[in-house]
Amino acid sequence: MIENQIGRSVRRLEDVRFLLGQGRYVDDIARSGELHAHVLRSPHAHAILSRIDVTEAAALAGVRGVFTAADLAADGIGTLPCMAAVKPLIVPPRTALATDRVRHVGDPVAFIVADSAEIAREAAELVEVEYQPLPAVVDGQAALAADAPMIWDQAPGNLAFHVQRGDADAVARALAGAAHVVELEIVNNRVVVAPIEPRTGIARYDAASDTMDLQLAGQGLHGIRRQLAEFVFKVPLERIHLSAPDVGGGFGMKNFVYPEWVLLLWAARKLGRPVRWIADRAEEFVAGTQGRDIDARARLALDADGRILALDVAMVANLGAYLSGNGPGASVIAASTAQGGVYDVPAIHVDVRGAFTNTVPVDAYRGAGKPEANYIIERAIEQAARVLGRDPADLRRQNLIAAFPHRTAMGMAIDSGGFVDNLDAALARSDRAGFAARREASRRAGKLRGIGVGCFLETSRGAPNEGAEVRFESDGRVTVAVGTESNGQGHETAYAQIAADRLGLPLQTFRYVQADTAAVKSGAGHGGARSMHMGGAAVVKAIDAVLAKARKLAAHLLQASEEEIQFAGGRFSVRGSDRSIDLLAVARSARDAANLPDGMSPGLGEHVMNMTDVFTFPSGCHVAEVEIDRETGATSLVRYVAVDDYGRLINPLLTEGQVQGGVTQGIGQALLEHTVYDPDSGQLTSGSFMDYALPRADDLPAFDIALIERPTLANPLGVKGSGQAGCIAAPQTVMAAILDALAQAGVDGIEMPATPERVWRALRSARS
Repeated sequence: MIENQIGRSVRRLEDVRFLLGQGRYVDDIARSGELHAHVLRSPHAHAILSRIDVTEAAALAGVRGVFTAADLAADGIGTLPCMAAVKPLIVPPRTALATDRVRHVGDPVAFIVADSAEIAREAAELVEVEYQPLPAVVDGQAALAADAPMIWDQAPGNLAFHVQRGDADAVARALAGAAHVVELEIVNNRVVVAPIEPRTGIARYDAASDTMDLQLAGQGLHGIRRQLAEFVFKVPLERIHLSAPDVGGGFGMKNFVYPEWVLLLWAARKLGRPVRWIADRAEEFVAGTQGRDIDARARLALDADGRILALDVAMVANLGAYLSGNGPGASVIAASTAQGGVYDVPAIHVDVRGAFTNTVPVDAYRGAGKPEANYIIERAIEQAARVLGRDPADLRRQNLIAAFPHRTAMGMAIDSGGFVDNLDAALARSDRAGFAARREASRRAGKLRGIGVGCFLETSRGAPNEGAEVRFESDGRVTVAVGTESNGQGHETAYAQIAADRLGLPLQTFRYVQADTAAVKSGAGHGGARSMHMGGAAVVKAIDAVLAKARKLAAHLLQASEEEIQFAGGRFSVRGSDRSIDLLAVARSARDAANLPDGMSPGLGEHVMNMTDVFTFPSGCHVAEVEIDRETGATSLVRYVAVDDYGRLINPLLTEGQVQGGVTQGIGQALLEHTVYDPDSGQLTSGSFMDYALPRADDLPAFDIALIERPTLANPLGVKGSGQAGCIAAPQTVMAAILDALAQAGVDGIEMPATPERVWRALRSARS
């Protein structure tokens, strides 16, 4: 009898090859006769391209081509699309190489292909480009001002969209009649997305079949392929094949069509040779999408007893110089689902404006809009508690959604949760009652100590619908092919656990296939914490279809009716008899048409689409404690507690790892990560890890994480997404602790990131 696998903390199956150096990444793949590419990028944030002369570069020995936008246009190459379902939306044309103007530092200007990467870089130095610099604007609010430099003729006032959601009239009435209205400005700072593996790809063209092939460090391959075929190359879908081997992290930024993917495929087709490109870290700072960057003004209306009446939010989203594949979606669509968080807010109105600026395009980054929305409501409640003289935890408890199902003011139907229980458990687990003694000990040591509470609501689903296929192979293995894609989350293990439980076979039986448009029939990739909810449910449905077919064949082989057949432990048996046959034997029999009952096609494999657009609602409460050095502003995170609900847990060990990673990224945004552009020149002044700080192990305490299982009925597994939640919860929790500590010194406000310099300046200002 095979032990139940769902719910077990199985160590990741894929870690064996990773730890032994046997992972296979794009950089490990060699193509015979391959060429190497380099992208020449703009040093200016905004400038007219007066002249590009590639003569000297093209003449360098070993150079196979130096290409500009004119070459792409001559071949009819289309523009990169934006697929965000935001309307009305202005989408200016984004070509893979800049045409008449560059619009951010790092904008691609020329594409050099040579026999080696070194020659390509040398040739790039020989390309002569004349720029006419133009004024630049890097701040979203400033870009919408009347006197701001115009970035696109198609977008007057640099406005990409202006969208309102919610009930403006109800909010206005609530604000007018409220006993208390708390108003505050909130900055969700821009972050650089820094997966351990940069973007890289190898393109190949097969003249005989007229097909293009791209192996890339990417996510969401079916979507990227469709956009490349439909909008860029304008060819039938089957003429483009995409695949990804192991991918070293992504956090959302590898989900999109990039200029480099277009250039690689086009150059490989033009030159008839494979072409390889790998970004260096400096390129990723100025060419990979960045995250967050939303300025908000929030107004929270409360009655005399502290009950929330309404939330009014006005946001400006800095979208960068171009609209990335789903850039506007994070600030409009995703953020709106989570406005109000875990609180019973009767009326909500959101006003969102998207601004073009001379910065790197912004798109989905872990959480994609949900961290921003949760940060707004949590900061507003924290401020309300200070204004009303209330305990922030008590004010939260008073306003938490307590009865389910619950429909939010933004239309989200939350089926289940335990928001009050999460709060109470987190407070008890963090020993909040003993905090006063710890604060006093810190005071005697000359430090400020603060405690912060933060709740969160994730609205996980990502793209609706997902496919999965289960195939029985001739070697006795079972292939599970899923349209979601892992870049470090542990899907190879989690999906095997699901399949092992349903089919009663050992974990080692299963072969996981993903991220290959030839081997996986359909898929929306990962994103929105959707993999187990959407992909896992698709696997369950595919297995159910397989078992239905297998049961019919087993009945035929065992000379019984289907009603007499039972399945358990990987075997079909006839009730009340000793006749039985194992599943793999049935699969072998299914390959021979002579063994099949009338009307059954050979093979047990099934592909199933899980057609659903239902969300799940992970939630939790986190508590952080910080110590601040009064003289230097250095902040130490000394305690961190999380009590989270992710529904049924497929693998608690993997889930906790996801939470730890997300929390760490949220802590990074709160304390360290600061993307800074010079306001005059538009230069990225935080353009390397010398100037941009990521959290390290010694910046973190030992996390205390408790996982509470409250299964949902939204999918057959009862799971809720866990991949983004830590990143959604940590920023407000850490900032609440910092504000609590600084309040002792008379500081009443500070924005992320709370770097030592910012904290020191705030303390110095309060003293003076």
